[in-house]
Amino acid sequence: MLSIRRVLRAAPPDTTGLAPARRRSALLAADLQDLSFRRRAAPALIAILLVSLADFFSGQDRYLAPLMVIVPSIAALLLKPLEVLMVCGIGFLSLLWLSNYDQVANINDRRFLFGALLSYLILTLLSAYLAHLRMRRAAAFAAVSSVAEAAQRALLRRPGPRVGPLRLAVRYVSAADEARIGGDLYSVLETPNGTRVLVGDVRGKGLGAVQTAAVVLGAFREAAYDEAKLGAVAARIEASVERHVPDGEFTTALFAEFGAPGSVELLHFGHVPPIRVARDGTTSVLEAEDPWVPLGLGRLATGEPASVRHGFGPDDVLVLCTDGVVEARHHRTGEFYPLAERVGPLVRDAARSGAELEAAVGRVYGDLLVHTGGELGDDALLMLISRADEEPADDRLPAGA
Repeated sequence: MLSIRRVLRAAPPDTTGLAPARRRSALLAADLQDLSFRRRAAPALIAILLVSLADFFSGQDRYLAPLMVIVPSIAALLLKPLEVLMVCGIGFLSLLWLSNYDQVANINDRRFLFGALLSYLILTLLSAYLAHLRMRRAAAFAAVSSVAEAAQRALLRRPGPRVGPLRLAVRYVSAADEARIGGDLYSVLETPNGTRVLVGDVRGKGLGAVQTAAVVLGAFREAAYDEAKLGAVAARIEASVERHVPDGEFTTALFAEFGAPGSVELLHFGHVPPIRVARDGTTSVLEAEDPWVPLGLGRLATGEPASVRHGFGPDDVLVLCTDGVVEARHHRTGEFYPLAERVGPLVRDAARSGAELEAAVGRVYGDLLVHTGGELGDDALLMLISRADEEPADDRLPAGA
């Protein structure tokens, strides 16, 4: 538990759920500008030192100073244009000193010295220009990545800590790799038919996945208020996906409806099954006996999806997540994160209050970071739900009850 606490202290999320480690990764994508000048200049300065020492200790009969041409190339990778000129200026002075030490200037034919100095100056100017181009491309990449992530976060309207009779604690984190902005989605709505929850994961990455998520969420936010049955809500979304999403794209989804006290109705569309955690930490994976195909593939199946009702009392916590959680790999062994095995002690007795629930989702997320070594390779969504002021219910009730 101490390692989990250290991770949580080192990476508390902001109001958008974006941890400092994730923000640092975004800055790294913007051309390493979060690093100090000393750290960025260190490789080039070390190259100057190594070439100088190699020439000095090899004696005056060997002229190794022309190896200084590696300095502009290294500087172009890490420094700003003016910084390139400054660091390369130090290299040029070192080149002159070494040439004098090796007595190259005293040779009657000075063409070799002239060629070495001219080559160094040309490479310095070219490296400064390349650094300028590199920074422009990095800025353009950062802008595109920011637009994709901003669009994704605008779709995912973060619910409050209380929606209807439900307490919620949500932790959503984008992948550390900006090129893998994904399509995780969620929504919690208080409707005339009860409190309805959608958690889903769009196949694929990038802006295309964000666009598909927009279709799914838009359809859910309309149908959840209009349709009396959870299956009808899913049918409306399926029709919208077939009309507006390219063929072959699909979205795994899990629908939950909290209506009558003491139970929850679940409808599975190929998504990660939720986990119910009792007050004592006992866990139950609420898998569907006959899960339906993901949204967008309904035309390939016959029949209709069937929902299942489970008991869900005031002391229970429902844990929902996306693939980014259960498929997060251990940083050394590569094993998947065993959520069902680890979540019980971390969420035990968390249904007592909203503060306890929020602390519990932080513990689960911290344990996930410990498992992965501090970084996630995919978007990850964790949602903990509890219900207040209810009486305990039977474990399993008929779907029509």
